Amino acid sequence: MSATKPPTLVVLQLTGGNDALNTVIPYADGLYYDNRKTVRIAEADVLKIDDRFGFHPSMAAIKPFWDDGKMAIIAGVGYPNPNYSHFRSMDIWYTAEPDKISTDGWLGKVVREIDPRAENVLSAVNFGRGLPRALALSGVPVASVAQLDGYGLLTSLSSVDQRNSALEVFSSMYDDGFNDDQQVKQLKPVHVDDPMNEVLQYMGHTGLDAQKGADILATALEKYSSTVTYPGSQIAANLKGIAQVKLADLGTRVFYTSHSSFDTHASELPMHALLWKEVSEAVSAFFADLRQHDAADDVILLMWSEFSRRVKDNGAGTDHGAGGVAFVLGDPVKGGMYGEYPSLKESDLTIGNLQANNDFRSTYGTILERWLQVEAKPIVNGSFEQFAFV
Repeated sequence: MSATKPPTLVVLQLTGGNDALNTVIPYADGLYYDNRKTVRIAEADVLKIDDRFGFHPSMAAIKPFWDDGKMAIIAGVGYPNPNYSHFRSMDIWYTAEPDKISTDGWLGKVVREIDPRAENVLSAVNFGRGLPRALALSGVPVASVAQLDGYGLLTSLSSVDQRNSALEVFSSMYDDGFNDDQQVKQLKPVHVDDPMNEVLQYMGHTGLDAQKGADILATALEKYSSTVTYPGSQIAANLKGIAQVKLADLGTRVFYTSHSSFDTHASELPMHALLWKEVSEAVSAFFADLRQHDAADDVILLMWSEFSRRVKDNGAGTDHGAGGVAFVLGDPVKGGMYGEYPSLKESDLTIGNLQANNDFRSTYGTILERWLQVEAKPIVNGSFEQFAFV
């Protein structure tokens, strides 16, 4: 990576609980086939990466990352006392707080470290609907984009001046009710001590930040040109949007997106195959696009899921489990398997689930300190062993 290029992180959340056993398949372990009577991948179909493990056949598009030494597999990733609720487990990953409820997102803290004065409203951009809690932190602006070419506020107003005026009015309508000269404003819908006043001021400022971000993001489409063809999936559209913003050089350091649903209680075999085909082909196109523009050397991509699935299948799918798998990809990544692939022996399982052997905050900490150059401890709430994948 050039010394002039700040490192960029892209996070892709595999929402719903990805089945680790059918993603990085221990095809040489007979216990895999003993436990997976129905929901399993035949050895002949596995994309072998060594004499023990292989990828799901739908991951062909990203297997070259492994072959080229640019993919880190984080095996057996999780946290102590696994929680099998999607919402609670996602919150744990979002906040890096397994032991208590928190609302501050780990990536929100990262953005605050990178841009402490919030001077760039596009330091972090989410592609998808809503805002993942991983990016949520008071005072940290984050643009959340459902579709780049339609992104904006008050788009029914025809001119930029009209939209800005509307947002200024919205913001000032709900402040403390006083002008700078301490004269009472004409409009004063709430009392100065009313907690709602602060909320509405926040909404007004957020609206102005969002409009500012939308105006800047609009330039990304104008600057973008590529011969890379993306697949037709939603995750491909999101990653294309990330590439467009990245290539526009708007100062964004953290990108976020997600794909779902990996919650494969039933019909796992066709669903899981489709999901990984969409993810793999989208990720492959994304990096091809970056490489075409000589922009891949400062980007790594983290893929994670809130938990894995149970070791034994249920006949049609798999239920919530533990001991998952995460991936870090990109040209700067030192490929290999990090962490230990969990044992499938009955005596090594915890209520039928794989045991995690490395805390997900080790992966976070590695990315923070070795890639983003940010102190990890206050963000991941402790000190954890780091890997050497970057």
